[in-house]
Amino acid sequence: MSAPATQGQRLPAGGPEREALREKGQFWTPDWVAEAMVGYVLAGGSPDLFDPAVGAGVFFRAARRLGAAKGRVYSLSGAELDPITLNEALAGGLSAEDLQSVQIADFVLAPPGRRVRAIVANPPYIRHHRLPAGVKAELRHLGASLIGRPLDGRAGIHVYFLLRALQLLEPDGRLAFIVPADTCEGVFAGALWDWVSAKFRIEAVVTFAPEASPFPGVDTNPVILMIRRAPPRGQLAWARCLRPSPPGLLAWAEGGLGAAAVEGFEAVPRDLGEAVRTGLSRPPASEAASEQVLSDYVSVARGIATGSNEFFLLTCSQAEALGIPPEFLRPAVGRTRDVPGDEVTPETLRRLEEVGRPTCLLSLDGRPLECFPPAVQDYIRQGERAGLPTRPLLATRRPWYRTEVRAVPPFLFAYLGRRNARFVRNLAGVVPLTSFLCVYPHAADDLAVARLWEVLRDPRTVANLALVGKSYGGGAIKVEPRALERLPLPAQGPSGADLPVPRVARQLALW
Repeated sequence: MSAPATQGQRLPAGGPEREALREKGQFWTPDWVAEAMVGYVLAGGSPDLFDPAVGAGVFFRAARRLGAAKGRVYSLSGAELDPITLNEALAGGLSAEDLQSVQIADFVLAPPGRRVRAIVANPPYIRHHRLPAGVKAELRHLGASLIGRPLDGRAGIHVYFLLRALQLLEPDGRLAFIVPADTCEGVFAGALWDWVSAKFRIEAVVTFAPEASPFPGVDTNPVILMIRRAPPRGQLAWARCLRPSPPGLLAWAEGGLGAAAVEGFEAVPRDLGEAVRTGLSRPPASEAASEQVLSDYVSVARGIATGSNEFFLLTCSQAEALGIPPEFLRPAVGRTRDVPGDEVTPETLRRLEEVGRPTCLLSLDGRPLECFPPAVQDYIRQGERAGLPTRPLLATRRPWYRTEVRAVPPFLFAYLGRRNARFVRNLAGVVPLTSFLCVYPHAADDLAVARLWEVLRDPRTVANLALVGKSYGGGAIKVEPRALERLPLPAQGPSGADLPVPRVARQLALW
């Protein structure tokens, strides 16, 4: 579990170096962010700064700079699991004396035996699927011991760094963590923040506009959490950086976290209960949102997981050359960029076929191999020779070639990739793969579907996706099925009259 690294560096665009960073969870912290975080925790009067993931020492250097400006010398201590990164700290300007109180240790599972008053960190961002099963089990046990119940298994290591740091914080001590937004938006977030907000004072949350991201080019939406071990208060400061290194950020962090509106930076008071319910990383819930949510009118399911798109998703010409009978093929779309607009039509499929994109899903039931037509049998055997039955998802199916089934959804929801999340009207009768969600209206007659479509394409409905989705770098958003069902719908139309959806609801009761 390694720490973030050095000043001024940026992640490589891709390749083995980028993958190595992902394995270690190393993402660089720029000086302007580090100084604001260190300024906040040291404003509490601590003579000592503790970093549980020292890495290349960006926070130590920030403390040295701030101390020099104030005529003070702060004691530096911390932990680091990967000693190699400490060489970068020395190369970056820290001395051996600066690092003498850094322990080579696992901060989360082998924490220091003392409390600390000022903690600052960019904890390693290692997602749950990269953690060994044994480590995940230990982490879940830790979470249960602290908050009274285990967190969902999708919580990454950064969440447990936060929990351990909060546990070690002295009374009236301060903590500043920069973490991915999923810390506040993930499926585990409700349990986590109910506990934190009841036990600690969440003093401020700092968010970033896409153009102000501390980690440009990385698919992570960061937030800074500023928390104090003190009785909770009913409000917190919710801030947003609109440009990198905004003037006034450091003074705000050191000077009390009040309301602010300066060039490139703004901060407003926010109700604690609303912020925890909505998600600390998300903007405040709009008063224009009604009590109506999408699940009042639809159900949502993920698209079809094939286990091998290259085998199951074919072009029409491939299917014809293989001799696959039409009854085993369904029109389908596999990528969000295959549907550039807000409708998928027969013309969309024709154009995809023209450029060689597959639009035919091989849809097989669970009958024995010998009960299929010869051409299908030959193709299944081809898949077996390629080793498909041993792939993780296909190995769980009996038989391995049995395809998931979805009814044709009247609407799709594009929730993956760099394109804007959006609803899509399905006029081509396609079934989607997992880059889309399937949206099924409770009332599927033409009038109800048409009225619902007016609301789904309303810009305010799309804007509300930020209230339920998980945010990533560059303004990208991902909305899982259950989260989409919680999507708030606008209370009124542009003219002040009720939107069509409430009228649809009344009609549903009559129909």
